Amino acid sequence: MGLATIIIFVLGIGNFAINRAVFDSGHPLLVRLPHVSQTLGRRAALVSEFAVLFFALLLSVEGWPGFAWAYAAYTGFNGGAAWLILTRRV
Repeated sequence: MGLATIIIFVLGIGNFAINRAVFDSGHPLLVRLPHVSQTLGRRAALVSEFAVLFFALLLSVEGWPGFAWAYAAYTGFNGGAAWLILTRRV
């Protein structure tokens, strides 16, 4: 396990925390959704987040450490979107 794998793993934990914060924020756009849509949206977001993390980890272990940069950029965009939602700018 290399440094790229460790970086991706730590960033993945951050991405899951960001998702949790957004879903627990009580943002008006999320509150307006029916309960069923909220539940399915959470699950779909977590499954897709896991898939992205899984494949980034898989590719870094298989000798593609550049995916740490790609996953860091993905985390940055994810963090920026979460900041917009959590500060009610959207």
